[in-house]
Amino acid sequence: MPFDADWRFNRGDVAGAEAPQFGDTGWTAVDLPHDWAIAGPFDEHAAATGSGAFLPTGVAWYRKHFTVTPDLRGKRVFVEFDGVMERSGVWVNGVHVGHRPNGYASFRYEITPHLKADGDNVIAVRADTSSQPASRWYAGGGIYRHVRLIVSGDVHVDTDGTYVTTPTLTADAATVAVRSSVVNQGTTDRTAHLEIDLLGPDGRRVATAKGAPVALPAGRTIDLSAQAAVTKPRRWDIADPALHNAVVRVVADDGAVLDEDRVTFGIRDMKFEASTGFWLNGRNIKLKGTAIHADGGAFGMAVPLSFYERRLKGLKALGVNAIRTAHHPFGPEFLDLCDRLGLVVMDEAFDMWTVAKNPQDYHLFFTDWSTIDARAMARRDRNHPSIALWSIGNEIHDTPYPLVAQSIITRLRDVFHAEDPSRPVTMALFRPNVTHDYENGTADLLDVVGQNYRENELAKAHADKPSRKIVGTENSKNRGSWTIVRDDPAYAGMFLWTGVDYLGEADRAGWPAISNPSGLVDRTDAVKPIGWERASWWSDAPVVKIARRVTEVIDISELPTMVGVALPQPKGPGALADWSPANRGAHPETVEVYSNAPEVELFVNGRSQGRKPRPKDDSARSWQVTYTPGEVRAIGWDGRRKLGEDRLQTAGPAAAIRLVPEAKAIGTGFDAVGYVRIEVVDAKGVIVPDAAVPVTMAVSGGTLAAFDNGSVTDHTPFASPTRTTNAGRALAMVRGSGGAVRITATAPGLRTAATSLTSKP
Repeated sequence: MPFDADWRFNRGDVAGAEAPQFGDTGWTAVDLPHDWAIAGPFDEHAAATGSGAFLPTGVAWYRKHFTVTPDLRGKRVFVEFDGVMERSGVWVNGVHVGHRPNGYASFRYEITPHLKADGDNVIAVRADTSSQPASRWYAGGGIYRHVRLIVSGDVHVDTDGTYVTTPTLTADAATVAVRSSVVNQGTTDRTAHLEIDLLGPDGRRVATAKGAPVALPAGRTIDLSAQAAVTKPRRWDIADPALHNAVVRVVADDGAVLDEDRVTFGIRDMKFEASTGFWLNGRNIKLKGTAIHADGGAFGMAVPLSFYERRLKGLKALGVNAIRTAHHPFGPEFLDLCDRLGLVVMDEAFDMWTVAKNPQDYHLFFTDWSTIDARAMARRDRNHPSIALWSIGNEIHDTPYPLVAQSIITRLRDVFHAEDPSRPVTMALFRPNVTHDYENGTADLLDVVGQNYRENELAKAHADKPSRKIVGTENSKNRGSWTIVRDDPAYAGMFLWTGVDYLGEADRAGWPAISNPSGLVDRTDAVKPIGWERASWWSDAPVVKIARRVTEVIDISELPTMVGVALPQPKGPGALADWSPANRGAHPETVEVYSNAPEVELFVNGRSQGRKPRPKDDSARSWQVTYTPGEVRAIGWDGRRKLGEDRLQTAGPAAAIRLVPEAKAIGTGFDAVGYVRIEVVDAKGVIVPDAAVPVTMAVSGGTLAAFDNGSVTDHTPFASPTRTTNAGRALAMVRGSGGAVRITATAPGLRTAATSLTSKP
């Protein structure tokens, strides 16, 4: 049962707030998910520092009043949280029912004994991020994911207790095995069996099965199982993410249904081979992945599903086929989305073990809690067909102490193997040649060896021991890094750092920076030139995109590796997708075209600058031209067949605002957000790339949910209706309440723009 609505919120610690009689009428009414910290303000002296985006931290309380309705009486009642940031405590009618230090963990508490059958019940939650700095990126605050009540009888499937696998799979048939951990919380012994219905991607039943009766002693948890055969199964795949459902019933010997569970799964064959990398359904596929953080830009950590969907579809359009959850478990709905979109996932557990990366981070709790958190993650996520790899750590600083690191690897690996024998375990090794991970046995405790950066080192580690399966767990966006992975069959693939700009990890840049600009796309998911360059290497669809080079290209992958020595980096944006330099007089310009076409032809004001073939190393094709105002145009050719084109035009003075709704119809509720692009244009409709004008949004028939421009240094609150455009652009995110939604944008000296959406449940 959804439990997100009608909570009360208070920022700051309050003595006695867990007590049911506590007066909370003056608290703020909120619905969940709710990230209180994203409201700001940004503060140069924030305790979270630039790592936490200079946003606030501290204690927050949440309280919810509810009654025990007739359908709850005589039942077992549990409250389930997908995530509370962090060091959370939960009370029901004044009784403490649980504590969870890990802000990314999902957890469930039984509250049956503490409920009052009649009258008011109160659940209180304390979330505490006051100990700082505790993270290397923005982590949010509060109950930032969904909450629900789970209602069952005495005999029921345990938390995330159903596990579905396909132990045999051929073109003609798949064996689907279902195992459910069933707990008998009653006082008498029972006997029960599983009955399962398997539903195909179209929702029709494709198989049924009945398991053997099993004794369920009172107070015990016992596994029940059943198997069914699906003929000619439609497989889950990147191009066809077909999903099945298992409807699982726990049935008593008298025929009574004691509990029902429903699990989404996919029928597919995934494996890693030492010599040939990653295989999916009999095809050898290179993982073209990106790591991303969980924040949703202007939404902070309370991210609407439509925002994630827009983001993942945008990355997939660039040729991305895999996602690494950096560096912790994401919300379950994010993995549902990867299942539906056909994205392969590396599901990651921890950013640190016993050695800190920040003074107040999870290392304080790792020894006591890591087994619990790893097991909960494995059980929660193991039915997602998108997941190909479990990662037990990112750049772990315990590896200089091999005995410590090896014992932890063994323990965590065994946890994941016990809960999910079907998938391999990896981790992102940190400078393994320095800590001798390839010589001392550390690396070979992993099913698949992962390493961050230094692609040649990992290739050599495989060459030294060809039985090693390898994957690049984190990689730079340089061309040299890609070609190593592309051309080595043993490399399963790579995961770029990073797919999307993210809040926090801004300490190196320092104030006023609030976010890390390392993405292929910015916080609003606008594609950067480096994103189009990647698409020209990865996408199967034709790509032709023009940019103007403004800094020298430095490929650090081609420089010597020197541990502890800072390598030179280009300063500035590198390339700009415009034909509007500050100097409008005649001067030399370097035009780059990112394309996967066999040939590309460039035109300047209609005059051809010649065709250039696709380089073997996939470098951008570039032309040295003399700038003149007007238009540059590129055409991608395959012989005489035009594959695509792109053009850039010189912009005049800013004249108007243009609103571009990405969809004219949207839903209602937390997850249904509409996206409207704001563009500052000249009299001819060309975007003015240096336009920085304050735009004010007005929304009727709905609300302005958030407003962002992707800027790394803008400190305007994301809920503000006025924001200055960045590179002539911004993004408004709106929610509808049912009916027409009218959106108006105004700016001083510019022609006003308006547009309409419709919203319905």
